[in-house]
Amino acid sequence: MAVVKARQSDIDMLARLLRAEAEGEGEQGMLHVGSVGINRIRSNCSDFKNLRTIPEMIYQEHAFEAVQHGYFYQSARDREKRLARRSVNGERSWPAEYSLWYFRPEGECPDTWYNQPLVGRFKKHCFYQPTPEECAHIYET
Repeated sequence: MAVVKARQSDIDMLARLLRAEAEGEGEQGMLHVGSVGINRIRSNCSDFKNLRTIPEMIYQEHAFEAVQHGYFYQSARDREKRLARRSVNGERSWPAEYSLWYFRPEGECPDTWYNQPLVGRFKKHCFYQPTPEECAHIYET
């Protein structure tokens, strides 16, 4: 059952994001990106207050490098659509389970990113999650 409302066009859009942001990280890496995106909609905290839809999350200003730099043009394939649906259905795993941020540094992961502590790294991406005090709702959903 979906944890956020999503039409097929939303699933397709999220699938395009997964491909553009993390295709080189494999299926698990793309699932992590999906988790972060869905967490942003579900959390309603930090920089992600009042996001209610997948398009709002994806097109939030400065949210995703792939959208900013034009990598978001590729069509979604069946594999990415399946992964997007799994994300929308609430599938989450470490280190993206409660993360609201990720990025790909040149070297080591900084201890914090946007004032959120480092949770861990998956391949080339570092993941950051808010504290329960900052974003309690992300831990309740």
